[in-house]
Amino acid sequence: MSKLDSEQSDILFKRAQEVIPGGVNSPVRAFRAVGRAPLFIREASGATITDVDDNSYIDYVGSWGPMILGHAHPVVIEAIREAAGRGTSYGAPTELEVALADEIISAFPSIERVRLTSSGTEAAMSAIRLARGFTGRDRIVKFDGCYHGHSDSLLVKAGSGLATFGTPDSAGVPADLARHTIVVQYNDADSLAKTFEEQKSEIACVIIEPVAGNMGCVQPRAGYLEAVREITSHHGALLIFDEVISGFRVAYGGAQELYGVKPDLTCLGKIIGGGLPVGAFGGRADVMDKLAPLGPVYQAGTLSGNPLAVTAGLAILKLLKESNPYEQLERLGSKLEKGFRAAAAEAGIPATINRVGSMLTAFFTERPVTDWPSAKRSDTDRYARYFRAMLEEGIYLAPSQFECAFVSLAHTDELIEKTIKAARLAMQVLSS
Repeated sequence: MSKLDSEQSDILFKRAQEVIPGGVNSPVRAFRAVGRAPLFIREASGATITDVDDNSYIDYVGSWGPMILGHAHPVVIEAIREAAGRGTSYGAPTELEVALADEIISAFPSIERVRLTSSGTEAAMSAIRLARGFTGRDRIVKFDGCYHGHSDSLLVKAGSGLATFGTPDSAGVPADLARHTIVVQYNDADSLAKTFEEQKSEIACVIIEPVAGNMGCVQPRAGYLEAVREITSHHGALLIFDEVISGFRVAYGGAQELYGVKPDLTCLGKIIGGGLPVGAFGGRADVMDKLAPLGPVYQAGTLSGNPLAVTAGLAILKLLKESNPYEQLERLGSKLEKGFRAAAAEAGIPATINRVGSMLTAFFTERPVTDWPSAKRSDTDRYARYFRAMLEEGIYLAPSQFECAFVSLAHTDELIEKTIKAARLAMQVLSS
């Protein structure tokens, strides 16, 4: 195996560390979890990305999910180019915002009103504020291992015990604020029920990734989301689905269409901006109408509904709606999953492959991964070696054991087969 030439990336990283904290603008990009310096990407097209050293890779990060059509889709690029010619931002309403809202509401029956934001983090933060304002309650419930952005209420880790008040997971988060967040285990309906029995009318909402994507891909157990829905409804708390990753990814109507569970509020992002910064939250009309200027819950954003992002999102959603590609994405995802599984088995490497549609994770553990404690049992050192070996073979995976791989419509059978061949070689490196 030849050593990857990353001279220009290494030079850029050294420069970046002098002007950007850690040399990156989002921590996982630093590649620390996989034991090497990051690659600096110059361009992307279809299913491939190319770095500043002219190395090309089959890409399974896809900007962390939104590139469901592949990079630089010509229809999307042309739509952005035309929109840019009319101006990049107005700070005023546009017809495009209404069109995107209509499309979202059409796709998600649980959403009667929707408000656009500039990021998924902002959408989740705003949805929680709205839930607190609507219910008049302060406490929220999140799940260990689920990530909803870096707002203070959500940068919280579990304490000890079955279901505990959270403690800050980052410097700068006040302990008093973190104590309003209760952390329970994902896929454990009993712990959620017990939490509500103890807290009763103090919980404003439960926020959950219906398909977890930030501890790696972890699917809900059969009946789990239904139980979460029943518990929250019984106690008068709102249920928020964070579908920033799963929305329009696992089905056109997201995980709530796939599993048939209807939340009160939904957070969206990624695909609805086509790779440009965007987010949204929406839900029941009686809840959403508590937002300013109609109601007392304040939320605002200068770049919310940015015409470039909205245009890109509309172009992608139109293509998805017209082509209905989810059977194809399921087939490609299944083929990649089987290939990864076979490669690990041939090499005698313990691995668990979790997949929902076109999002999947190979965990280096022989035990099932159903929540954050079981995900943490994975051999992260082995994943780091696997990541580096795959990179040498021209395959770009997430630089962390606890992230997803994403298959796009640009991933042909030939590229999937090439990836599986690379996985076999990489697994053999691990077993040697």
